[in-house]
Amino acid sequence: MAELNDIYHSDQNLGPEKLIDLCFKLICDKLDIISIKDKHGHRILRKGLAFPAEICHKFIEHMQRSKKGGSDDWFISMFKDTTATRLKRVKIINCNLTDASVQILMKHKLTDLELTNCCDLTELSIEHVNANSENLRSLVFHGVSIALPIRLAADENSSIYYKRGYVFKTPNLRRLALGYVGIPEKEYNLLLAGLTNLTHLDLSNYFQGLNFDFYDQVPNLLSLTLYNVKVNGDPIAFVNNICHLKKLRHLDISQSNFKHGQFEHPNRILRRIVTGLPELVSLDIGGTNLAGRGVAERPLETVLEDLANNALCDIPGLASRINNPLQFLGLYGTAHAACKRHDIPAKVIAGDANEDQILIAAHVCMNNKPELLQKVLSDLYHVFRYENCQRMDQALHTVLEAMEKHSYHKHIQISGSATLFYIVKMKEKGDLVVGVRKRIINTLLTGMSLHRDEEIMMRNGCLALCQFRIPQDVMFNYEALVKVLLHSAKHAEPEGFVQRIGIYLLNSLACQVEGKEKCLLGKLGCVKTMLELVEYRVVSGIFDDVLEVAWSTMWNMTDETAINCQRFLDEKGMVLFLKCVEQYPGKEELLRNMMGLLGNVAEVSYLRVHLMQHQYVCVFANLLCSNSDGIEVSYNATGILAHMASDGVEAWTLDKPSRDEVLDFMVQAIERWDLSAERNINYRSFLPLLRLLDVYHTPECQHWAVWALANLTNVYPHKYCSLVIKEGGIEKLNALKAHQRPYERIKELATIVIENCCQDSSHSNDGNYLQAHSDAEYSLDG
Repeated sequence: MAELNDIYHSDQNLGPEKLIDLCFKLICDKLDIISIKDKHGHRILRKGLAFPAEICHKFIEHMQRSKKGGSDDWFISMFKDTTATRLKRVKIINCNLTDASVQILMKHKLTDLELTNCCDLTELSIEHVNANSENLRSLVFHGVSIALPIRLAADENSSIYYKRGYVFKTPNLRRLALGYVGIPEKEYNLLLAGLTNLTHLDLSNYFQGLNFDFYDQVPNLLSLTLYNVKVNGDPIAFVNNICHLKKLRHLDISQSNFKHGQFEHPNRILRRIVTGLPELVSLDIGGTNLAGRGVAERPLETVLEDLANNALCDIPGLASRINNPLQFLGLYGTAHAACKRHDIPAKVIAGDANEDQILIAAHVCMNNKPELLQKVLSDLYHVFRYENCQRMDQALHTVLEAMEKHSYHKHIQISGSATLFYIVKMKEKGDLVVGVRKRIINTLLTGMSLHRDEEIMMRNGCLALCQFRIPQDVMFNYEALVKVLLHSAKHAEPEGFVQRIGIYLLNSLACQVEGKEKCLLGKLGCVKTMLELVEYRVVSGIFDDVLEVAWSTMWNMTDETAINCQRFLDEKGMVLFLKCVEQYPGKEELLRNMMGLLGNVAEVSYLRVHLMQHQYVCVFANLLCSNSDGIEVSYNATGILAHMASDGVEAWTLDKPSRDEVLDFMVQAIERWDLSAERNINYRSFLPLLRLLDVYHTPECQHWAVWALANLTNVYPHKYCSLVIKEGGIEKLNALKAHQRPYERIKELATIVIENCCQDSSHSNDGNYLQAHSDAEYSLDG
């Protein structure tokens, strides 16, 4: 076991992404660059291409990171041609890999194969391994990756394993890890037959007990892992069996279930282990009582002699290692808080006494101890919540690795996401470079997608995501986040925190994005979901912030996005609009959000006919006099009616209110507004307003549009003057001033806009341009 600083390099999370990683990401996102699909949807490498092992390994690694099925059959088929691709070491985690892919991989004569939680594999994979095993040195099946038959030699007449006398024909194998093997104990002789060259053996999670003779089967072991292996019968006999392996350097007999790790005479048993294994440098006894109670079982004179020589040991069974301390000692979860004792003869300790011990414990548990890893992550969470974490980069790396490797483990995802919230919250935003931010967000989204019905997971994930800049930091995975949040909005506890924070995030995702993303929101059902939330509250008589934010989200996503305006109408949004107006007449922000949304609908010429109904126009006309939310409700109502009136007299199909009455009310409303009023509005484009400047047949429409421009350039000149210039507004305003039809107040407002743009010092580069057009304007007036 290395020192903590060797395990977690201090610079591992710093610096920008490497160019080579960016290249692999690009190719993995666009696999058509290097491959084509066959009729079954499997990938085939393009003719003329050939890749060495280093590149092939990177392809598999990056496809797994991308969560796009990079280790499923359709992708692995790309390595079918062993003359064009090369593989030596393959490690695949959490995928739908089948026996066919194992056959493809093994044809490369692999040296290392590790498959973790590939639950679709069967015993046929063993035969594919055996067929091409001459170079194989390491074979690892973690989790539920391999399906050995329940009995290897149940029927000696039919068992192929019994007839041939072995399971694995891998003569050069040095490392074998088989988790959750469920065969009877006596059949381990057959399972390990012919594997006498093994130096590393992992038989974790065999709860029935293992008492076969290790030395007869695997005499050359350097490492033996028996995590969660129950000791049946006489523990002394079990220890004596292990102690025949005189070359053993690492032994793991830890337990996740404390009751399975209880031994009589624990000090004596531990002493027998360390004295019987002279080469031992690494020992894990976590979850057991083998560290004793800290009380020495030695004569008093021996204890006094040790005190005189400063040779102390708080773990009695390890007293013989005082002058030869272990390199590593696993004490996580041991009885009587052994990891918190003072004099422990070990250089590196896994436990929960401090931050370093917790990080070491996480490293030890990372691959094949998910039950313990969950507990370790919980301990790490408490370090961040109640203490001062000193190794934040190491902790971040640990949490991300744990969540990535155990994405289907609900409790690891919950604990990890809670810790990520505190890490991101505590870290300076500048410390999280782009690559790290993306990795954190991807990891959170994967966990949230796989456990989207777990309220705690969704709460943790949303809270952590709120620490980032939304939407800027999540644009690379925009669709995945939208899908997760929409599911949460629809299925989370009504009126609960998860639904509320999900709606807020969706509103942020709808704001400050372009038309492509707004269209995607509508396509994924965001309009329908928001209206369902509104309907639930209207029917239940509930008024809350979710109701307001749901309308705000629809307002944002319909901005200059006609298809979403159409979706709003198709989903009977106007019915809910009327009900909300009737039910919540005094709710200013709600009214503003609804009228803002309908302003977007009114900007779409072919949709305005749907607004030309008596019940709707009466509401709009009544709101012209509204003082709700400053001028915003009245402003939006006027804008809606201005767009409707811009279609001409023929398009106004209502007798009441008449078009002339509405136009008069519009002018009265506009003239009541304060031209210096600060606004709760954000324009990304003035094109809808500028189009109204061309409506000379109805000057009242021009009046509203030019007032809006005058107000915005007056109050926010640095933000909006450049937009007026950029979109050709000066020319339209000059033309309006020169035309005979607009009345004088309209021309006065137009002059204000032009002067605001001229005076905006931040656009001095446009000064000559504006001056030339101003001179032309005045000569026309003269």
